[in-house]
Parts: sequence; structure tokens; C-alpha cells
Amino acid sequence: MQKKVFQLLATNTSGVLSRISGLFSRRGYNIESITAGVTSNPEYTRITIVTSGDDEVLEQIEKQVAKLVDIKVVKELKPDESVYRELALVKVRCSAEERPSVIAITDIFRGKIVDVATDSLIIEITGDVEKIDKFLELLEGHEILELARTGMAGLSRGIETVTI
Repeated sequence: MQKKVFQLLATNTSGVLSRISGLFSRRGYNIESITAGVTSNPEYTRITIVTSGDDEVLEQIEKQVAKLVDIKVVKELKPDESVYRELALVKVRCSAEERPSVIAITDIFRGKIVDVATDSLIIEITGDVEKIDKFLELLEGHEILELARTGMAGLSRGIETVTI
């Protein structure tokens, strides 16, 4: 099993995400992460999907997605040719005594404290998936009350493969 990141350029119409997720569901494929947002041209939406499978399954996914009516471009974002990022918001329970250690961990990972309450902090952290996973590992001694991760977004490097 291997992971692949696909970037789709789709017309910005209602139901496009539903049709994509329906295709994955009908075929028994798994979506590990999916993000979507309008591009610089409001007629199009850029969708980043992380999925896994063997070579045959991943090839089928790419071909099946490309057949969908709303999809204009499907391309693989290869790790060495792309930049990936994810955002996580983490609410951590911490007393006044624990706060300095949580802030120190946050600073090491270049995160930001975006909310402070008497018994908790909300931390914003961005980076690649591995960075966020390592940050969460270091917080294991603290109680994570809530966690929200956006999923991976990505773009290919350079200008040779620009799509809207």
C-alpha cells in the first residue's frame, strides 16, 4: 500500500464534492484527506485528495476521477515536486503550572497560541503532516481536549505545471 496525493481542478458547481466522494464510496476506495477551495478564478475549485492503495487501485482512482463531468484536470502531486501543508487547531487542558511547558513546545514548532482560558489553550500549527504528528506526540503528557485538522493542501513547485 502506498499513499498518493491527487490535485483536481473542478468546475465550481454544487455537488462536485458529493460526486467525488460518491465515486470513492461506490468503488470502496478510502479518502484519507480531502480539502477544497475556490481558485484565483472563481469558476474553478482546487481539490486535494490523499488516498492509498496498490499501484493498480491508485491508477483506477485517477482514471475514474478524471471521467467525472465536473473534473477538468487530475494530476498527482509527487512529494519531491510539490509543497504540502496542513493546519491543525489543538485545544489542550493545562493549568497555570503546565502552561510554560505547552508554550515551549508550541514555540519549538513555530505554532501560535490563539486562545487562552484559565484551564486551556488553543494552539494553531501549520506544516507538513509529519510536523503536526510530531507536535501531537510531544503533547502526549497533556490532555488534548479537542483537535481539528484541515487535511492536506498542496501545490506543485515551479511554473511549468500551473493550473489556474
